[in-house]
Amino acid sequence: MSASEEVWRQAILPANVSIQQAIRNLDQVAIKIVLVVNEAGELEGTISDGDIRRGLLKGLDLNSPIANVIRRNPLVVPPEMGRDMVMQLMVANKIQQVPVVDEFRHVVGLHLWDEITSPPTRSNLMIVMAGGMGTRLLPHTENCPKPLLPVAGKPILEHIIERAKLDGFTHFVLAIHYLGQMIEDYFGNGERLGVRIDYLREQSPLGTAGALGLLNPLPSIPFVVTNGDVITDIRYGELLDFHIRHDAAATMAVRVHEWQHPFGVVQTQGVEIVGFEEKPVARSHINAGVYALDPDALSVLNADVHCDMPTLFERLQLKAKRTVAYPMHEPWLDVGRPDDLNRANSENSN
Repeated sequence: MSASEEVWRQAILPANVSIQQAIRNLDQVAIKIVLVVNEAGELEGTISDGDIRRGLLKGLDLNSPIANVIRRNPLVVPPEMGRDMVMQLMVANKIQQVPVVDEFRHVVGLHLWDEITSPPTRSNLMIVMAGGMGTRLLPHTENCPKPLLPVAGKPILEHIIERAKLDGFTHFVLAIHYLGQMIEDYFGNGERLGVRIDYLREQSPLGTAGALGLLNPLPSIPFVVTNGDVITDIRYGELLDFHIRHDAAATMAVRVHEWQHPFGVVQTQGVEIVGFEEKPVARSHINAGVYALDPDALSVLNADVHCDMPTLFERLQLKAKRTVAYPMHEPWLDVGRPDDLNRANSENSN
């Protein structure tokens, strides 16, 4: 999570100012770093309070140019680098700030240790599709809705909410249908979990997107949607930041799925054999069941009409709206069958 835009922008100084101006900037902006850029807007380096003190000890004065104290070639990261990796770099290098630069070395953000370790509260909605019948999980779901099935002693849905809480989400909407009253009875208004929970009550199953048509009022800013049976370590906040950065109408988290052909493949042209491939591996992207949407994406839905997420994406594409994929590498499990439930319990019991 990078520092709020106004703050890091205030910390940018041109390379031709004095040490005194850098000191004033450090004092006023109070994020313990100055970002020095050249005339082309490229990052020349950074300045900390320690850099200035070392310069003064060497005989520089307050009117000396900052060129003498710039720390050149500082550690920087690209915009797409995830929070966990940034934190590891900060710990390994014992630093509190890391500039985010694009391929032209222009500053586009700043990671601050204080913010990255305790992400700011997000006002964005998190919507969980928790209305499915869970027929593939019978008999487990005969008297219990799938999102309430326990994994490591806690319902799947509680794992999802707690994970999103770590990313600063505090307002959740649960779309419920099958045995929905049990979900309401368990979670209530969210007070027990320290969040706010509202409900969308489907009168009939509306699919993985259809329930969004029941939202009232409509969200005014982008929001996250997840299936209620997906357990993952994905950073919902980073998915949302990625969605906003790419100016998309809808973003779908996707996973790479590899499948090895069990046989040697014979390549032919007509009756001619032109080649062989021994048990090739096919790679494809699969829908991970987690999404970020802009409010205007909901305009392609009809109230109370069934619609699945892939259909929503197709409708947006027909309207020439931008839809993007968010490639994820985090642990992920779709708890759809009894085997998946057993696996989720064994993997999360440690």
